[in-house]
Amino acid sequence: MALTHMTPAAAEDRPQPANDSAVEAKVESLLAQMTIEEKAAQVTTSFAPPDPRLMKLAEMRATTGGGSLLFVSDPAETNRLQRLAIDQSRLKIPLLFGFDVIHGLATIFPVPIANAASWDPGTVEKTAAAAAAESRAVGIHWTFAPMIDIARDGRWGRIVESAGEDPFLGSAMAAAQVRGFQGPALGTPGRIIAGPKHFVGYGAAAGGRDYDEVDMSDAQLHNVYLPPFKAAIDAGAANIMAAYMGFNGVPVTASKPMLTDLLRGELGFKGWIVGDNENVSSLKTHGVAATPEDAAALAINAGLDMEMNLIGPTFANLPAAIAAGKVDPARLDEAVRRVLSVKVRMGLFENPYVDEQAAAKRLRQPATLDLARVAAERSAVLLRNEAGLLPLDKSKLRSIAVIGTLADAPRDTLGPWIFNQNQPAMQSILEGIRNKVGLGVTVTYAPGVVIPARVNPSPFVNLDKTIIRAVPKDDDSGIAEAVAAAKAADVAVLVLGESQDMAGESSSRSTFELPGRQQELLDAVVATGKPTVVVLMNARPVDLKETKAGAILEMWYPGSRGGDATANLLLGDAVPGGKLPFTWPRNAGQSPLFYARLNSHDPKNADKRYGNESGAPAYPFGFGLSYSTFSYSDITVDRGTVGPHGSVTVSAVVTNTGKRSADEVVQLYIHQRVGSAARPVRELKGFERITLKPGERREVRFTLTDTELRYWSPPKKGWTVENSVFDVAVGGDSTAPFATTFETTGR
Repeated sequence: MALTHMTPAAAEDRPQPANDSAVEAKVESLLAQMTIEEKAAQVTTSFAPPDPRLMKLAEMRATTGGGSLLFVSDPAETNRLQRLAIDQSRLKIPLLFGFDVIHGLATIFPVPIANAASWDPGTVEKTAAAAAAESRAVGIHWTFAPMIDIARDGRWGRIVESAGEDPFLGSAMAAAQVRGFQGPALGTPGRIIAGPKHFVGYGAAAGGRDYDEVDMSDAQLHNVYLPPFKAAIDAGAANIMAAYMGFNGVPVTASKPMLTDLLRGELGFKGWIVGDNENVSSLKTHGVAATPEDAAALAINAGLDMEMNLIGPTFANLPAAIAAGKVDPARLDEAVRRVLSVKVRMGLFENPYVDEQAAAKRLRQPATLDLARVAAERSAVLLRNEAGLLPLDKSKLRSIAVIGTLADAPRDTLGPWIFNQNQPAMQSILEGIRNKVGLGVTVTYAPGVVIPARVNPSPFVNLDKTIIRAVPKDDDSGIAEAVAAAKAADVAVLVLGESQDMAGESSSRSTFELPGRQQELLDAVVATGKPTVVVLMNARPVDLKETKAGAILEMWYPGSRGGDATANLLLGDAVPGGKLPFTWPRNAGQSPLFYARLNSHDPKNADKRYGNESGAPAYPFGFGLSYSTFSYSDITVDRGTVGPHGSVTVSAVVTNTGKRSADEVVQLYIHQRVGSAARPVRELKGFERITLKPGERREVRFTLTDTELRYWSPPKKGWTVENSVFDVAVGGDSTAPFATTFETTGR
């Protein structure tokens, strides 16, 4: 069964494949003319933000044949810098412009963890394509996305950029984003280069602390962390970014076994590899290089093709390293070929500039903003809905108390990795609710309590001056005001969570508790006895302390039309159908917690490992409620035994047993009972999001082949499909009961 729904490319989006011989001839002609200094410049990428000192450096690099410039998104500025490169550099090689288009440029889509919660690769592909179209219009050619690190520890701030804990779901999301960004071929009009990151294991940082080292077995690497990279490569990703951190004691940037043997050899990657910011110069800091020249030699010999550096490129030392015999000149030529090839395939030699007047018209288009709303609605996860509190009945609703400083914080609604230089479209949740209910419903707003500033501020805080939140005079009076508003209203809607700077890079947290006195605010409002809905805005699990609130709706950071999406969900014009892309622990002390654990020798007591509380999660992986209900029946396999290279089809009938049309994410899990290594208690191996009318039944089928049944075995030191009985479960989350079996034979 196909996991994604490809959107056919429009005729104008179907480029003729580049003529490989013509590309090669162009590249070799340029390479033959280049000095060694020009080659070194071509494999560097530098920042060009609106800072006079850095801009002078960027201009100098443009005129001397630099490879790439970053963080420019004004079409007039990309054209100006490109003209410097074309008109003043000796060989007139155009620049690549890169930018962090993580979940949108001017139209902002839900954050990546929210995209994963949609379990809808088709919509995710569309949002990436829309973000690419806006980006290409202003002169951006390359994004440092998708981030496809597996994230099993919610303390890690960059879980917001991930697809969560599961390699199967992560692979589907990785492939969808690559297809969306790049289109059917590199150079597709209106598309940009995808740069999946961070190769590899970055999400397994010790203690969930960003940048800390990773110590990982080969089995975990191959079975959990590599599959999304393989999926991205198979989808055509032209670039891969190497990770910052040390992997089993060696920085990835300096590891030939990782970059050359594994990424290029085993995974078959053909594109160019870029380092994350300053991670070549940081080889000295790691303690594996004594000098910048040594660092440059280590990185390029390991397989890195391009360096990213804010001010002083370490790769500028490559000519000296070659002269000293530390680097083979052919290795530098290899890296330059890869960079030049992508410039040729992107059509930059023929069309280096953009239409500045047309660019403005391409941003924030109504259809793109509507796609952002739909994506936010499909990403929402309903975690609780006691007594059918949601959707609210607008015909009976006379007043709503909207509470929480995040409710009136349009910039926070966008999430991290958004830059005000692009004038992003934004809307608060309060605005969305007011627009939805109109004048017939009284909407009272109370900010409640202040969200305190971080103890260790975000390194991006100075890039964004648009953080404005309504705040009370003080927390005590704010709580009192909120309680009074709740008592006077038919229903209270509390928007709680984390400010956008608490998620993302350098944004790990040691706790899942709500920042500040938000928990106290929640408890006080619930104590009024009024129906209470919690709308969460966050990217990681939060600990709500067993709140008795009637409904909990996870909206993540929903983007440019997050207010409209939230209002539609609350009032029933949209039905939540998202599912959790990670296991939701009760508190941070359980982290990392994930569903695909091993049985151990004592599986019956798996949730009793802590002496003070249950070890079970608050919500399991794949969980999500609906305004309807679903039943599963007739779970069968089409054969009892599967021989070598054979397949088995699993079928299940899903019925909408409720009274509303709604979506269900049908999930297939398997468990291999016996193997050369212990296998997880269950693993996701198929999913499909379907829409059913009330009473409608549908048969859903999944086909399992060797691709889904294989795993990397430590005793065998390789991939294997083994003789075993496999248990099969199909249901709405990772707790679905096993219902049937099949057996592999002749392996």
